[in-house]
Amino acid sequence: MPRILSLATAAIIALSTASAALAGPALDMAQTRIDAIAKGDIDTVTGAYSADATLGWVGGPLDGTYNTPEAIAEVWTKFATAQGEQTVEMGDAWEATNPKGSTVAVNVTFKGAMTVPVLYVLTYRDGKLVDEIWQVNPPAQ
Repeated sequence: MPRILSLATAAIIALSTASAALAGPALDMAQTRIDAIAKGDIDTVTGAYSADATLGWVGGPLDGTYNTPEAIAEVWTKFATAQGEQTVEMGDAWEATNPKGSTVAVNVTFKGAMTVPVLYVLTYRDGKLVDEIWQVNPPAQ
């Protein structure tokens, strides 16, 4: 019986440590992006986009659809300026990948001048961000 228990324990440890190793490239890119947003690093944020990317910002004062590099850079600059210095808390994150691209969804909260909880969905193709949804996600009242 102790041998079975130690095999089960070893399996649980292997699975729990493997989950961190299963994070794919898109999740890594999303993490880098979230960190850059929190730092107000507009060059890194805007440098991730493909030439024809779209940003859908849902809710809050920046609500709208942005689909030119200039408009996207402007909205991120406004957000960074309004927030000032920020910290970030990441919640659950999911990645789905197939040969055509990858999509990441993550619950994240940015804390600066305001606390901004977001459901953030990012779609990457060929290593570039092509579609992004920033859904302001306030807690239920």
